Amino acid sequence: QGRLQRVNRLLSLMEAVGLRPSLDSYAAVLECMGRDRSSAKAVQRCVQQLKDNGFCVDELFQQCLFEEDEKEKVLSAIRTVQPNYQLPPPPKPQICQSSLLRDFYSEEQRVLYPKLEFSVQELQECFQQQLQMELDNTVTIESVESTKPITPQAIKARELLATLRCQWHDTLLQALQKSKLNMSKLRTTSGYNTLYPYLCLLPDEEYVGIMLQTLNSLSPQGESLVVLARELGSKVYDRYVTQRKQRSCQLEKVQEVYGRYIHLLAKDSQPARYLPREYWEKLVAEAGFGPSLNLKDCSWPYMLLMRLGMYMLELLVKAVKVPRNTLNPRLEPKLIPVLYHIYSFRSSWQIGLIKPHPIFSQLVTDAAETSLTFSSSAIPMLCPPVPWTSPQFGAFLLNDTKLMRFVDGAVQHQLLLEQCPLVNLHPVLDALNQLGNCAWKINQPVLDIIISIFNDKGNEKLDIPPPVSEVPRPPAASSSSSACNKSQKRELMLYKKKLAETHSLRMDALYKLSIANYVRDKVFWFPHNMDFRGRTYPCPPYFNHLGNDVTRAILLFAEGRPLGPKGLDWLKIHLINLTGLKKKNALQERLDYANEIMEEILDSADRPLTGRKWWMKTDEPWQALACCMEIAKASRSPDPAAYISHFPIHQDGSCNGLQHYAALGRDLIGATSVNLMPCSVPQDVYSAVAQQVEEFRRKDAEQGVKIAQVLQGFVSRKVVKQTVMTVVYGGAPRCGGRRQMEKRLKEINEFPEEYLWEASHYLVKQVFSGIKEMFSATRDIQNWLTESAKLIAQSGRTVEWVTPLGLPIVQPYYRSKATVVSSCALGSLCLGSAKGSAPWKPDTVKQKNAFPPNFIHSLDSTHMMLTALHCLTQGLTFVSVHDCYWTHALTVDVMNQICRQQFVALHSEKILQDLSEFMLEKYCSPGRETRALWQKKLMEQLSDVPKTGEFNLKKVMESTYFFS
Repeated sequence: QGRLQRVNRLLSLMEAVGLRPSLDSYAAVLECMGRDRSSAKAVQRCVQQLKDNGFCVDELFQQCLFEEDEKEKVLSAIRTVQPNYQLPPPPKPQICQSSLLRDFYSEEQRVLYPKLEFSVQELQECFQQQLQMELDNTVTIESVESTKPITPQAIKARELLATLRCQWHDTLLQALQKSKLNMSKLRTTSGYNTLYPYLCLLPDEEYVGIMLQTLNSLSPQGESLVVLARELGSKVYDRYVTQRKQRSCQLEKVQEVYGRYIHLLAKDSQPARYLPREYWEKLVAEAGFGPSLNLKDCSWPYMLLMRLGMYMLELLVKAVKVPRNTLNPRLEPKLIPVLYHIYSFRSSWQIGLIKPHPIFSQLVTDAAETSLTFSSSAIPMLCPPVPWTSPQFGAFLLNDTKLMRFVDGAVQHQLLLEQCPLVNLHPVLDALNQLGNCAWKINQPVLDIIISIFNDKGNEKLDIPPPVSEVPRPPAASSSSSACNKSQKRELMLYKKKLAETHSLRMDALYKLSIANYVRDKVFWFPHNMDFRGRTYPCPPYFNHLGNDVTRAILLFAEGRPLGPKGLDWLKIHLINLTGLKKKNALQERLDYANEIMEEILDSADRPLTGRKWWMKTDEPWQALACCMEIAKASRSPDPAAYISHFPIHQDGSCNGLQHYAALGRDLIGATSVNLMPCSVPQDVYSAVAQQVEEFRRKDAEQGVKIAQVLQGFVSRKVVKQTVMTVVYGGAPRCGGRRQMEKRLKEINEFPEEYLWEASHYLVKQVFSGIKEMFSATRDIQNWLTESAKLIAQSGRTVEWVTPLGLPIVQPYYRSKATVVSSCALGSLCLGSAKGSAPWKPDTVKQKNAFPPNFIHSLDSTHMMLTALHCLTQGLTFVSVHDCYWTHALTVDVMNQICRQQFVALHSEKILQDLSEFMLEKYCSPGRETRALWQKKLMEQLSDVPKTGEFNLKKVMESTYFFS
């Protein structure tokens, strides 16, 4: 009753000041009326007011989100004045009209959705395991280091840590409760007082648990204040969302809908011609009453998360203390802070760090604890992900996940997505769902070998970082000359830097291997989301197929397929691709080479650590070893064609950025250089540029140019590759290219160090010249994109565009950033804005430099999504690592064909012309009678779309080496 009176007063007040109440406001009033059983006269007055404001009753049930039994109560209120009122039928599903996917969404050509190798019962059990994990919010798993024997020193350290943690728990709990009591008495609107409601959402014990979890995972080298604060604030928010979903009865609704959804996927249920998104939407509509599966907007602003995190950090810094004599009984037993706040410089920025006291770090090291705690969203899902149905809903069962990743504090992406008609996003949502529905399992023999090396001091050559104890210590300081002392200080600084790097790499490897070991006997899934350009990423951050060579080597498809007549050949070609050898050779030559070295391949498979170790000499040693093992098993089977393989075969793009530029500009020379034209052997653009640069160098050397003479014998494919890759994606600044060149030259021991700067400066100039000469159409398009972005940013706007699949994109580069400052060493922390800059003003330099690469990346992701959706229609297993596509050996040829078809289809669209028209309408619309000078200049620039060449796109279908 009290709530109803307050809401009614609010509606009256809004009307008095001329504000139009929202549909949600009327839903709240009617819900209260239904719950309070208000009179028909009161309900009628509210319904009439709703209609007077331009709404209709049906819209309440079509557009509003409900929790618990709110929907039933609104319906109850409506029926007091309209007894025969029935809920409106679900809206007729809209069909995506993209010209690129007309056949895909056609009812006539719709295929049956492929089944997983699981029964309904098995998938239901998987769902219950995942649900429990998300309800617990965190997962504690055994570290792969746990096999080490426990020493007396470790036992003592663990007991001491356990005692201290109990004390810290009680101290933090008291400090939090005291602080909240003080806040509750404050009448001012101080920063801390505004946090009070958010400190009452969870039990006090949960805040303390979150703080202690952060303390336990802190690196000895410390962590950025900003990062820690964001993590703490986000953990509170995540826990709140989970509990809110439980309270709102959404959990029961998810259980009900998911229990029916798995019939689309299970092998023992009837096949259906629905996509996962469509089937989920159908089931939700059929479920009728109960809460909405989308919560009413409950996201917290970035600044609030930061303030909450800073508050919790301050409690940690002030309250958590350790006796000074913990490790040295001779010292006085004075209490000192476990954490302290320091400043550090990164480039020209001063940043705050929270660092643990060496006493605490030593205790943690000595304890050698064998468990690791992760957020449940950091672990691969144990059941198929919830399909994305909107920008607000999908992926995990309960964990809150954004469809689009974005930089901290940016909201423009989310607003664009929410304003976009949902039907326009269907292709992107369906592609993400298809990537996420790929089931995985662990390659256990390879994992066991990696863990054994990890626990045996690692191996840097094999990308398994050693423990920090293996980092060589600098020689002890001596009382010699000041020059010697300066040298020793430098060595000490380098030693500390190496320690920090090694610890970071070691922990990263530990997390990945421990998670892999945790799911070693399970089947698991990686839900996907995307960045602002549309590039897709698995949501679990540590262990996924986007990882390094070690991580990829231990992943297998859970579904197996027979190799078929050509599968074993593709396994062998894939192995040679992984070695880095024979890049310039034809596929048949690579296969012949694999057959020549079968003895080495089988030796690697049978005796990986005791044999001749051929696999260790390859570019991707761990993936090569895994492939050797698969080839050995397949070739030794009675019928290799019938051998069931779970091994993913990769097809890697051939300088993907240049392929898109060449197709956009119909550049015949460029297309030939990047394998869009048929040829007998693969073309290597990096070698071609290196040859061009060498020709420039030779001519300069003959004319007496000193640096050209010094560089004789040092211009190679490896030296120019990274810079070429960066430049062709989007006109990287020359200073960045110079640094890349310098790094490559530094790796050559014979190159004279005193010429590094001059040589790198000279080489980057020649690379730019070489690319301009070889790829004129590419440079024209890059220049057009760059100049257009510059003019847009100079007008005070951010650069926006829409991909050919309908995804709206905005570049998130601004001159004003949130910064964190500290007013005292103990961490009296507050937030402010960067000085001297207006809020959210576009960064012109970043907007213009980033537009070409971002635009090409958005085309790249569009091509991948098209390929993913069309692979679905052919029943293929498909996943991607950006421009590297994975499938079973059996289906490599089919995937290759689909990939080429979709590349041709994509570039048959008027991509640059459509971009020009979109930007002219957005930035130069004829809304005013007179246009500003900048608008006229921008109109001229955008209208001058680069001319195209004579390359015939259909030739792509005949290309043998579209993939390298």
